[in-house]
Amino acid sequence: MEVLSVISYLSSFLTVLYVVVVIAFIKGWHKLVYFKPKGEPLNTKVSVLVAARNEAESISKTIEALIAQRYDKTLTEIIFIDDHSTDNTAGIISAYAESGVKLIRLNEDQPLNSYKKKAIQTAIAQASGTLIVTTDADCRMGPDWLSTIVSFYETHQNKMISSPVSYYEEKTFFERAQTLEFLYLIGLGASTIGNKKPSTCNGANLAYERAAFYEVGGFKGIDDLASGDDELLLHKMAARYDGNIGFLKNEDAIVYTHPKATLKEFIQQRKRWASKSTRYKNKSIIVLGVCIWLFNLSILVNLGIGLFAGFYFKLAIFQLIAKMLVEFLFLYDVTTFAKRKKLLTLLPVLNVLHILYIVYIGIAGNTGKYNWKGRMVR
Repeated sequence: MEVLSVISYLSSFLTVLYVVVVIAFIKGWHKLVYFKPKGEPLNTKVSVLVAARNEAESISKTIEALIAQRYDKTLTEIIFIDDHSTDNTAGIISAYAESGVKLIRLNEDQPLNSYKKKAIQTAIAQASGTLIVTTDADCRMGPDWLSTIVSFYETHQNKMISSPVSYYEEKTFFERAQTLEFLYLIGLGASTIGNKKPSTCNGANLAYERAAFYEVGGFKGIDDLASGDDELLLHKMAARYDGNIGFLKNEDAIVYTHPKATLKEFIQQRKRWASKSTRYKNKSIIVLGVCIWLFNLSILVNLGIGLFAGFYFKLAIFQLIAKMLVEFLFLYDVTTFAKRKKLLTLLPVLNVLHILYIVYIGIAGNTGKYNWKGRMVR
């Protein structure tokens, strides 16, 4: 009985903690002021970097979206880095050379665990821009994407700028559910920046000063991990430039990409993302992550015990309701910004599935290897 009492008290504590944390996210989101470009002439030289591996099917649209940017062409440098593609990715990129698109080919003959960081680092060494902007080879963006980022940079002079990413063109329930979950993650990252405690960002839409990248030592110290070219670099920047990380809250700054079509691809992606967590220098982020994982685990435990003791079933239901209500309040703001409020109808189902996903990924993402771009990495 004492064990059950401990479980009930711990579950209650974790539930209160989770509600408080999400309320903090809501406050952080509201601290972010919607950015309106002033329309003044911009003069920052920008280097857009895109690491690509076997993206022949979609890379043309990404290149064309970048070429179509309304930002001053004389201040724009577009660099693609071909990461040992085995398809025609490099050939497609080369076809856009007359449009000013540059191609760098990685020629590493020794196995690496972090090819993407190597690709970005190689490109930065050859880039001429004051501001580095990274995105992915399967992304789309509107024509004012780059000018909005530069306008924000020139207004606030942040050393690093995280901008929103969203899924689009979903075809199934599974893909729409991913979009809602992904918006939660994007909102979470934005809110922590709003609270001056940056925790996460997405490399598909990230900007930072080239000089700042070198001042923090680039990817040194985190280059043995396949993932982390975004979050782990963010943590280095935040430690070096306290309070000088920004989030660009403007729909013109959104980058769009596709959700994963299959559960297997989704799991591999989330395992990759979760694998970074053990390398966070800020231990408070790790502790918070563990507490959130334990909160989700406690719901499953209480449901299990509830099969034999009705009180714990009721406790699990209370936890679920509390989780759903506070997440609804948070996601209402984020989905309103992204113009995807209709996705909130998926929240009841997603909430239950999300518990199982969090518990599983928390374990799987920090053990063993995963497949990324046809390579087994860790």
